[in-house]
Amino acid sequence: MGASKRNPDRRPTHPDAVIREDILPELGIAQAEFASHLGVSRLTVSDLLHEKHSMTAEMAVRVSTVVGGVTGKLAAYAGSA
Repeated sequence: MGASKRNPDRRPTHPDAVIREDILPELGIAQAEFASHLGVSRLTVSDLLHEKHSMTAEMAVRVSTVVGGVTGKLAAYAGSA
């Protein structure tokens, strides 16, 4: 096997950074609206997106339900925009 191309000094990407930098811009929604879909406060979403708190298993399920797959609530929303 060849040597890995991964930089060993690079920190792994935080899951909340993916939501902040990829998912929310793709959906074109604000933190407050995302929080509403998740059923949590805007402050909770803000703390997650700014990596002040780790994502819990419960929050991961909520995010997956909201943005995941064709049946996600926001998938239908984004498709109608």
